[in-house]
Amino acid sequence: MKKIVAIGGGEIGRPGYPVETTKIDKEIIRRTGKRHPKLLFIPTASSDSESYFEVVKKHFGKRLGCQTDVLYLIKKRLTNKEIKKEIFQSDIIYVGGGNTLKMMKIWRKTGVDKILKEAYQKGVVLSGVSAGAICWFRQGLSDSRRFANPKANLIKVSGLGLINAFHCPHYDSKERKTALKKMMKKISGAAIAVDNCCAMEIIDGKYRVISSKPSANAYKVYWKASKYYEEKIKKEKEWRSLKELLKKS
Repeated sequence: MKKIVAIGGGEIGRPGYPVETTKIDKEIIRRTGKRHPKLLFIPTASSDSESYFEVVKKHFGKRLGCQTDVLYLIKKRLTNKEIKKEIFQSDIIYVGGGNTLKMMKIWRKTGVDKILKEAYQKGVVLSGVSAGAICWFRQGLSDSRRFANPKANLIKVSGLGLINAFHCPHYDSKERKTALKKMMKKISGAAIAVDNCCAMEIIDGKYRVISSKPSANAYKVYWKASKYYEEKIKKEKEWRSLKELLKKS
């Protein structure tokens, strides 16, 4: 089975912040069919932040019972064989937030992009938040330029294309809503926009929306005949066809 859980945003307990996505994170774990699955954290987007990994260990390890490990791609020079071993022996890949553009460049340079696509075919649960959600889609709306210039515009970044759609995380941000509306004028097809504390769970071409906060939602947005549409995607237990969702109504 091919499994992706793409989270729009939310905290997992970094110092001074609450834990917000536990319900979603438990679903990620449940998808492995194991009580204590092996979770590999990939913090490329945060420049291999060790403090981020400490938060992941506390949340997914101590709190939720995973066996946690980390894949550093900037601080360590690993061979393709070593990277494959780390990824393929994991039950869950969890990609952290940060600079999506930088992350994708490093993944392509190191061959991690191809290895993650193989892991997807093998049934490893692929998950992540913000940059770690965009990466599974064809393209996404990102603030990557702001790490060098805080006043920079939001940009379009290419992901791995495992989900053939455009993605916008943090959709409960007014700025993201405005930027996505403008950007979608130049993009064919529909986008999936997801609030903080909400996620799209996609398994073998079918999807459902899950959230850790009742007010958090996912939306299908697109332009059709010079009119902009923003349609809330229903939260249902039943699985629906992703292909049907991505058609313009």
